[in-house]
Amino acid sequence: MEGSMIQEALQEYKEGIGTFERHLPKVARAYRQFTETCFQKGELSVMHKHLIGVALGVMTNDEYCIIFHTKGAVDEGASDQQVLEAASVAGAFGGGVAMSQAVTLLQEALKDFKTTPDKGRKLKH
Repeated sequence: MEGSMIQEALQEYKEGIGTFERHLPKVARAYRQFTETCFQKGELSVMHKHLIGVALGVMTNDEYCIIFHTKGAVDEGASDQQVLEAASVAGAFGGGVAMSQAVTLLQEALKDFKTTPDKGRKLKH
């Protein structure tokens, strides 16, 4: 689905990170190193960490995090059911705002990542 809103948002994020890194390289590198370390396999799998990211993105209404961590979870083998269950936990805490993201953007992202040719290409923080 080239040109989809989901793919455009991912591209915007990548470009924005690049601009940020040109202006504040030390901060950007430190942030990237921190987040990459947070998302390494530990007692929790990488997939489960991305599912937590999905829930937190839905809870905080952060569209870029919803998209980014949905892709991360799908790339790590999460099923639609697992992603939606993570989002539903956020809905239990966040009410209407969280559920509005779970029933719109999150589902659009799941659909997009299943039909996008770059499914095997993983994102980096």
